[in-house]
Amino acid sequence: MKVKKGDLVKILSGKDRDKRGKILKTFPQKGKVLVEGLNLVKKHQKAARRGEKGERISLSMPIDVSNVQLICPKCSKTTRIGIKLVDKNKFRICKKCGAEI
Repeated sequence: MKVKKGDLVKILSGKDRDKRGKILKTFPQKGKVLVEGLNLVKKHQKAARRGEKGERISLSMPIDVSNVQLICPKCSKTTRIGIKLVDKNKFRICKKCGAEI
C-alpha cells in the first residue's frame, strides 16, 4: 500500500467522487483506507438507557485503496507514487514533479 496515514487524497469513484480528504487510518490486510469526513453512512443506534431516545449517527466507512489517489503536497496535483532507493532507504516520490513525499 503506497498511501499512508496523514496523506491528502482525492476520491476517484463512488458517491464522494472528486472530493478530497485526509487519511485517518489504513487497513493494509483489507486494502482499505479511512478518509476523514468521506464515505459517510447512517447508523441507527438504540437508546442506551430507558427514557432516552435512539438516534441516527453518521460514520465514515473504509474505502478501497484503488479508489483513492494521492495529492502531491508540492505540486498539488493527483499523482502516482514512485519509490526511490538512497543508501538502503526507501523514499516515496511524485511521478509528476519528482518531489519527495
